[in-house]
Amino acid sequence: MKSPIPDYLKQVLEQVRPNDDGAPADYIETLANADTSKLAVALAMVDGQVYSSGDDSVEFSIQSISKAFVYAIAIEDAGLDAVLAKIGVEPSGDAFNKLSLERGSNRPMNPMINAGAITAHSLVVAPNATAEQRTERILDVLSRLAGRQLSVDEEVYEAELRDADRNMGIGYMLKAAGIIKCDPREAVKGYIRQCAINVNVRDLAMMSATLCNAGVHPLTNESIIPQASVRQVLSVMTTCGMYDAAGAWVSRIGIPAKSGVAGGIIGALPGQVGLATFSPRLDARGNSVRGVAICERLSSDMGLHMMDVSQISMATVRTSVATIVSPGGQDAHNENCNRQVVIFSMRGVVRFSGSERLTRAMVRELHYDPEDPGSGRSHDACAVVLSLREVYMLSPVAKRVIHEDIFRLVSEERLVVAIDPGDVLQIDREKAGSGLRIVHTDEEARNEIGGVGCQAVAHSHEW
Repeated sequence: MKSPIPDYLKQVLEQVRPNDDGAPADYIETLANADTSKLAVALAMVDGQVYSSGDDSVEFSIQSISKAFVYAIAIEDAGLDAVLAKIGVEPSGDAFNKLSLERGSNRPMNPMINAGAITAHSLVVAPNATAEQRTERILDVLSRLAGRQLSVDEEVYEAELRDADRNMGIGYMLKAAGIIKCDPREAVKGYIRQCAINVNVRDLAMMSATLCNAGVHPLTNESIIPQASVRQVLSVMTTCGMYDAAGAWVSRIGIPAKSGVAGGIIGALPGQVGLATFSPRLDARGNSVRGVAICERLSSDMGLHMMDVSQISMATVRTSVATIVSPGGQDAHNENCNRQVVIFSMRGVVRFSGSERLTRAMVRELHYDPEDPGSGRSHDACAVVLSLREVYMLSPVAKRVIHEDIFRLVSEERLVVAIDPGDVLQIDREKAGSGLRIVHTDEEARNEIGGVGCQAVAHSHEW
């Protein structure tokens, strides 16, 4: 059995691919010439598992997505109070490159517009740091977040620098208002350089998952961003990350997010999943047209909207193995006697993240992967038992994923027995066929597998 999640992501891409609305950013020569056929999506779980589809290895410049992470770096280097004294947190309602400051304080409205991002860049390392020192610091942190060494796309940097008049104007405005202390030209050059760092969707998904995981990298377990900074960043991403489309984004999609004019979008749902999309065609607000459509579909299908009140508790998945034996020590009276069964037990309210963990446990337990020692331990199990006795609810997307898991197991001619006394599975039994048996108790499950009166010798404390 293979996980259905990559197939689902591929299906989502194919559904949005015909949308040719929008156009690549035309004010940056390199971006204007981007291949608009490119399309990709990636999901990264908070334990490090990554799923992706489409042009997931194609690199593009991070652009304004860097603003979220550089804001976190500025908070760490200068302190939150110092950052808040220079940069507000309110939605501006204006375009990202508007030459405007907050009345009274002269602060940029938030760190997600260019004025705020240039200010945040100037606070990295120290007030007297050079542009090279700031870029080195930013590149180091972003590389650790991505899990690989990133680099600056010099062609994109030079192209943006040639047409940087507006950003230079913002820099001088900030200097005149007393918001930045350094040379405004150096601040703007450094900001442009951070935007020219190359990434792919898998990098961005992992960076987002680190935000979802309280700043701890899911694979390396390194604490890269302090938890308090993560909360601040995600809060501002929620209200300001999609510029003057932030309100529509929150109401329809409901995931803290940030976009970039190269066509990337990141989303970070705390405690669950980081996501990233890539498609170069932009709408009038500078957001990827197909990227927004993908995120809307994912949010709807997977129940990822952060205001979804059904997000009550986390689900757990446990795997155990038992051997079916004849009653009273008799000789084998059923073909499954003296054979192993593998049991997957779930507990709690199961949402997408819980169903993904179940899928991954099934794939690893039932299929050998030469690169994964310990995989395939139950490849020859005579039956797969799915215990839902302690499941309170399956979200719609969890049902779809688990149903597909069962259909694929049955298609492999495996016997699947679901213990479902609360009828939470609600599967199409006709589609599943005779390979699926649904029972209410453990005893009924054992009888279905090994015949009436058979017993199970557990290899662990489960089942």
